[in-house]
Amino acid sequence: MQRICVDMDEVMADTLAEHLRRYNQTFDEDVTPQDLAGKGLWEIAPQDRQQQLRAFLDAEDFFEDLALIPDAQQVLLSLSTRFEIFIATQAMTVPNSLGPKYRWLQRHFPFIPPTHYVFCGNKSILRADYLIDDLPRNLQRFEGQGLLYTAPHNLTASGFTRVDNWLQVADYFALVPE
Repeated sequence: MQRICVDMDEVMADTLAEHLRRYNQTFDEDVTPQDLAGKGLWEIAPQDRQQQLRAFLDAEDFFEDLALIPDAQQVLLSLSTRFEIFIATQAMTVPNSLGPKYRWLQRHFPFIPPTHYVFCGNKSILRADYLIDDLPRNLQRFEGQGLLYTAPHNLTASGFTRVDNWLQVADYFALVPE
């Protein structure tokens, strides 16, 4: 059975919406995803706010109740009948996220067993046929077929097979032979 690794943040879970919500509330701003076209929040935030940006991520409750990316549950459930699905998230870069990410996955994706969660720091260790990720650097180091999941920060990235949403992911894998 072929194997698909799926990133969590900005692919399954809407971390950007939560980061922007906390940023805008704390600094009385109105930054939108459209303001980030081709950039990350870290790139547009003034230097004196960088420490607070990190503190948002380190908060115990940041990853606990993230919104789902539309259609992720349904498409992954469907794909799980034809592929072995692994969730690969760089949780080691935010150690406080381990428990909340685990619980989030259990709550929203009960059909993916915990033995298929990969909490890592560097995705170059992954061995799978496919990787769906929003970070071009993770796809560059991946040995299988990478799919760049569109997010505001990667809009200017090129040279990747791009999917804009989970319905496009479903269409892509409908063409993959069993």
